[in-house]
Amino acid sequence: MDTFVVIAGLGVIFWGLTMLAMVDIILKDFGSIKTKALWGAVSLVPLVGWLIYFMIGAKKGIKKKDIKADS
Repeated sequence: MDTFVVIAGLGVIFWGLTMLAMVDIILKDFGSIKTKALWGAVSLVPLVGWLIYFMIGAKKGIKKKDIKADS
């Protein structure tokens, strides 16, 4: 297999996992904006930030409740 294709494929996978971590951070409440920003910065660390976030940080956040309009 061509080396470029392998490296590009891995890059796309790591980028996708980083974006998944960022979306999860956006959707959770961490108690303060500083903590949320810190986990956002951690998730952006190349290659391993998303892994660190999902192993440690994802458990610390609380999923925000959906806001439903009264009908």
